[in-house]
Parts: sequence; structure tokens; C-alpha cells
Amino acid sequence: MDQDFLIDGPADAAVTILLAHGAGAPMDSASMNSATAALVAVGFRVARFEFGYMAARRSSETRKPPPKAEKLIPEYMAAVARLGASGPLIIGGKSMGGRVASMVADDLLSQDAIAGLLCLGYPFHPPGKPENLRTQHLAGLKTPTLICQGTRDEFGTREEVAGYALSGNIRILWLEDGDHDLKPRKTVSGFSAAGHMKSMAGTMMAWSQEITQTV
Repeated sequence: MDQDFLIDGPADAAVTILLAHGAGAPMDSASMNSATAALVAVGFRVARFEFGYMAARRSSETRKPPPKAEKLIPEYMAAVARLGASGPLIIGGKSMGGRVASMVADDLLSQDAIAGLLCLGYPFHPPGKPENLRTQHLAGLKTPTLICQGTRDEFGTREEVAGYALSGNIRILWLEDGDHDLKPRKTVSGFSAAGHMKSMAGTMMAWSQEITQTV
């Protein structure tokens, strides 16, 4: 299925980021909107797309459930090809979208099609099922990767992730008291959602310059 992109940021940006949504919310969810705005504010061009099952929800009252992540690999590969970024491209997404991107990243890296991978709230395991890990392919990942994760994310807390076997090419930005949307409880932690998004984007910019040698 053809995807329509939501594109924000300057056309002449040094780096383009392609983002896919999570399992249950569309590409223009509040979480995706805030992440995109923060990334655009520091100079990225951000393109968002929807997998077919999510796009179908817009024209139907039926909430078709998401397929297994592996089934979405062809759609992600097609989106990369269709976008046709002319400069350095970083792929990724929110939760499941980032997981699917992580499954195709090394293939695309070997083709010089991408420079890196960005995961916003990686779903290391289903909530309440820490034994069902989704990390096997991350141990040998060759693609430079930045995972932005809240310390109390129910899909993988800081304490849990510390025990995982992850590739040395993966860097993790821990956002204090952040949930799966990277949002902290301001009254509890003193941090704000806006502040965490700013930290995410700033770290992303510095890291992207490091892996692409852009300034």
C-alpha cells in the first residue's frame, strides 16, 4: 500500500529522519507530534508515515489490530524507497515503529541507504511480561543507534535494560521518570515533558552530527 508522508522541517536540512508510529496510535498522535516538533526545532527534516493497517483505520470504523512486527518489514522498506532521501537518512519510530526499523536497519546500512537508527521508547518486552524479550537482534546490531527511553517505561525500565545483551553500537538516552511516551510526572520528578523532548532532540542532533560528520 502506498503511504502518504507527513513532512516537517526544511527541505535543505542536513539530515532527514523517517519515523513510523507505535502499535496503537497514528503518525499524528500527540506523542509523535511533540517528538517531531522538537526534532524540527533543532534543524531536522522529519518524515512520518503509517503502516497499512493504521491508515485503514482512517476510512473505516473497524479498528484492525496491528500485525506482528515482522509482517511490517516490507512496508518499512517500501517507505524508505519511496521517500528517496537525497542526503543522510536516519530511520526509526515510536515503540513498534522503532522496533520494525531496527529489524531492517542493518540491511539498509549495508546498502548505504541509511546513516543510523532512532528509537523513541523501544518496546523491549510487552508490559508485565519481562520474560518475553524483543532484544535478540539488538545484540549484533551494526547500525549506529540512539534509543531514547524513559526510566519507568513499562516496556523496559532502566533497571531491566541494564541486564540485556545489547550491541556496542547502541547508545541509550535515559530520561528521568519518563513513561513510554517519554513523559515524566512533573510533580514527582521535577522534570517536564517539554524539557525531555528538548533533551531528546538536542542529544539526537549531537549524535547525528557524530555519525554523519555533518555540522
